Amino acid sequence: MTQEVPKSVAKQWFVTRTIHDGLYCITEDFYWEWNRANIWLIKGQTQDLLIDTGLGVASLRHHIAELTDKPLLAIATHVHFDHAGGIHEFDRRAIHACEAEALQQGDNHAALCDRDSGWVQEEHFAELPYPGFTVTEYKLNAAEPTQILHDGDVLDLGDRALEVLHLPGHSPGAIALYDSQKRELFSGDVVYDGDLLDDLPGSEISSYLQSFDRLQKMAIETVYPGHYRIFGQKRFREIVAEYRDGKRQVGCPTELEIQ
Repeated sequence: MTQEVPKSVAKQWFVTRTIHDGLYCITEDFYWEWNRANIWLIKGQTQDLLIDTGLGVASLRHHIAELTDKPLLAIATHVHFDHAGGIHEFDRRAIHACEAEALQQGDNHAALCDRDSGWVQEEHFAELPYPGFTVTEYKLNAAEPTQILHDGDVLDLGDRALEVLHLPGHSPGAIALYDSQKRELFSGDVVYDGDLLDDLPGSEISSYLQSFDRLQKMAIETVYPGHYRIFGQKRFREIVAEYRDGKRQVGCPTELEIQ
């Protein structure tokens, strides 16, 4: 009988990639690529913005300490564990009103990390974030939001502003952030180049379609998604059309790297 080799502990849990001056993408590369979230750090003139916070199994706050030198607002695009898991670490934290209570209460069902959901598995971790880590103890850490987000709110960074778009469908409180000057969308899980999930607790296909109706009327040149690679206007329109036509294929994209 072959004895299972214990997993090693990752020397560095997070990987940071510079997209361009003032924009960084942080990922947890020892976690399952199908569900590995993109964490976006935007450097602003008067404040910095952190869009999503990963699993919360290692200190994201410590990892980005050298990159931030201004007040930092951490935002969860929605309460799912791979996006809101680390938000409790930050002093200023924001989420849409529809999912604020779930974050406040540490609602593991809403966050998809309760034992019955099956979304958090031992085999999803190629290496461990710390010695003794086990998924049986994993949970969403309850955190009181310090800012409740609503559709139309504007986050002013001094040299740029991002509008909060409430785009339910994937989850009730799903949001994206839109920069109308740069025509950039930080989309969370509203749209990404992979299988769009609309059968989760709180998902609603009719709302998803309405959210896409809204996005299609907006000038969007670049999408910085919650998962997988960055893409442009052409691919954005293709993804929306494929979803509408019911042609989205289940599976992991072959190109997962940030470009």
